[in-house]
Amino acid sequence: MPRSRKSEAGGPTTEAEAAAHAAGYTCVCGIDEAGRGPLAGPVMAAAVVLPPGFSLPGLNDSKQLTARRREALYAALMDDDRVQKCVAEATVEEIDRLNILRATHLAMRRAAEGLPVAADFALIDGLAVPGFPLPQRNIVRGDALCLSIAAASILAKVTRDRRMQELDALFPHYGFARNAGYGTKEHLLAIQNYGITPHHRRSFGPVAQMSLPLEL
Repeated sequence: MPRSRKSEAGGPTTEAEAAAHAAGYTCVCGIDEAGRGPLAGPVMAAAVVLPPGFSLPGLNDSKQLTARRREALYAALMDDDRVQKCVAEATVEEIDRLNILRATHLAMRRAAEGLPVAADFALIDGLAVPGFPLPQRNIVRGDALCLSIAAASILAKVTRDRRMQELDALFPHYGFARNAGYGTKEHLLAIQNYGITPHHRRSFGPVAQMSLPLEL
């Protein structure tokens, strides 16, 4: 049975994973999301199963890291075949149809179900997810406390940032590469001047209030 690893300098640990293993679960995944708040782009979720004794210096909540450090950790996680992972999304259309909370839960379910191994327990950042297909434990601030959730936060964040960089090349007026779709002053001004794109969330207030035509 994997033993809990203490983190360096008070960062995330594997105590939650160890507790799940002690309860009899054999394949424990950490799950986190990125992109609930932006006005544009999909919401991403990642699920990660770490191998026994896993350690990666600097692995922490993605929000506490520089973009350069996130990219380095992302590469290390993706290149490590021992780390089982899946990144999934809910589209802008699904966000508008379901609402952002349900769309986030959908992306989390897709990530868990898309893992190359069959997880039997999930550690989920934030609040519990109704109807989740696995037994779960929700951990508030889990990305700062739980190592597998921290790993998931990095995979979800970097994947989404890269998607927004791709959209920036297609729609350069909105600054997506800089704001990742969040409602910055630059972004809101661009919406006023150029209208919305097919990648804006029409159900979000600042977008829904715009009467300018859709930019194709």
